[in-house]
Amino acid sequence: MEGSNTAAAVKVANDLKLADLWAALAAGWRDFLAAPLFGLFFAAIYVVIGLLLYRGFYVGGEVLWWIAALAGFPLIAPFTAVGLYEVSRRREAGLPLEWPKILGALRGNGDDQLLMMGGILFVAFSFWIILAHGIFAIFMAESGVGGESLEALMSDTGLIMLSVGSAVGALVALFFYGITVISLPMLVDRDLDFITAIVASVRTVQQNGVVMLTWAVLIAVVLFLSMLPALIGLLVALPVLGHATWHLYRRAVSES
Repeated sequence: MEGSNTAAAVKVANDLKLADLWAALAAGWRDFLAAPLFGLFFAAIYVVIGLLLYRGFYVGGEVLWWIAALAGFPLIAPFTAVGLYEVSRRREAGLPLEWPKILGALRGNGDDQLLMMGGILFVAFSFWIILAHGIFAIFMAESGVGGESLEALMSDTGLIMLSVGSAVGALVALFFYGITVISLPMLVDRDLDFITAIVASVRTVQQNGVVMLTWAVLIAVVLFLSMLPALIGLLVALPVLGHATWHLYRRAVSES
C-alpha cells in the first residue's frame, strides 16, 4: 500500500477515451477468468441480499417497496466489489491471492475510511427507498387507484409516477456513482482519507465527462439486464464490472 496522500497530490487523467473502457472490460474479464472463485463469492453475497429483499418485499405483497429496492439495489454494488478490487490489485502486483488478505480488504487500511464509505452507501440506499416510496405516496394519494398493486402502476398516474421516480433515481444514482467510481478502488489501493478519494473521483468524472458517463450507463444497463433472470446474471456481470472498474481507476489516477 502507498503512504499518505493529500488531495493536491492525487493527479487524475483528463484524456480518457472510450477505448479505455473496452480495455478495462477486457482486463476485467481476464481477472475473472484467472480467479473466478473470488468473483463468484462476492457476487453471490450481492445476489443473496437481492433475493432476501425480494422475499421481504415482493413476496410479502409490498410491490412498491420491492420496485424501489430493485431500482436502488445497484447503489450498494460498488462496496460489494471492494474484494474484487483487491483481487485485481494483488494480481497486478504479483501478490498471492489469499482469502484472508482478500477479505481483509473490506476493512481498508485499518483506518475505517473504507468502512465509512460503506456506511455512506448504506445510508444512500435507505434514503432512496424512503424517497421512492414518498414519490409513490405523492402521486397515488389522490388517484382513484391505490394500494400496492401492479394495476396501480399501469394507471396513467402510475406511469407518470414511474417516470418521475426513474428521473429522480437516475440523479441519485449519478451522484453516488460520481463519488464512488474512483474513490472505492483508491481506498483499497492507497492510504488516504475518504474525502480526498471522493474529490479525486468527482474530478475524474468532471474531466472525462463523456467517457465516465458512458461507463455509468454501461454499468447500469449490464446490471439491470443481469438482474432480470432471478439475479443469476450478476454472478458473472458483477465480478467483471468490478475488476474492470479497478483497471479504469488505474488508468485514470496517476501514481504520484
